[in-house]
Amino acid sequence: MTKVTFNEDLCKGCGLCVDACPKGILTLSAGRINSKGHHPAEITDQAACVACAFCATMCPDCVITVEKEA
Repeated sequence: MTKVTFNEDLCKGCGLCVDACPKGILTLSAGRINSKGHHPAEITDQAACVACAFCATMCPDCVITVEKEA
């Protein structure tokens, strides 16, 4: 199982992680705005994540953590 977490208050909603995800399971939240006034990124299907960490690599603000559980 893989766990992807976001430090949503630091996310500036640039969408680079969304574009980098090969599974297409990341999106910018349409219903939430963070403390900086941006729509933060979120994962739509944790179970579909393959832990490639492309999203975390592309994030210029290092707000994404990808953990692969054994």
